[in-house]
Amino acid sequence: QVQLVESGGGLVQAGGSLRLSCAASGRTFSNLAMGWFRQAPGKERELVAAISRSGSTSYAGSVKGRFTVSRDNAKNTVYLQMNSLKPEDAAVYYCAADQDSWWYEIPAAGDMDAWGKGTLVTVSS
Repeated sequence: QVQLVESGGGLVQAGGSLRLSCAASGRTFSNLAMGWFRQAPGKERELVAAISRSGSTSYAGSVKGRFTVSRDNAKNTVYLQMNSLKPEDAAVYYCAADQDSWWYEIPAAGDMDAWGKGTLVTVSS
C-alpha cells in the first residue's frame, strides 16, 4: 500500500502563491496516477487536479490557469503549484493515488485508492 505525505500548506494573502508537495512511498511512484483534492468546511471534497503516469493533466474549472500539477518520478513526489490564490481556495488539500491505472489514463475522483492526511491552506483577503 502506498503512503502519501503532503507538505507546503500555510497562510498566504490573496493573490499570492504556494507550492504543495506530496511524497509517496511503498510503491513504485511511476506506476501511480496522482491527484490533488481539497475540502473546505461545510463543502464536499473536490478533485482539483490530476496527473497520469505519462504526465497528462486535468484541472477543475475553478483552478484552471492558476494551478499546475506536476510530478518528479525521481523524487517520488507530486506537486501542486498554486498561483493567484483566492479566499475561496482555502481548504485542506489532500494528495491521492490511483494504484491501478493505465499509462495515459488521467484518474477520476472515484479511481483514487490511497490518501494522504492533508495540508491546510489558508488565504487571507
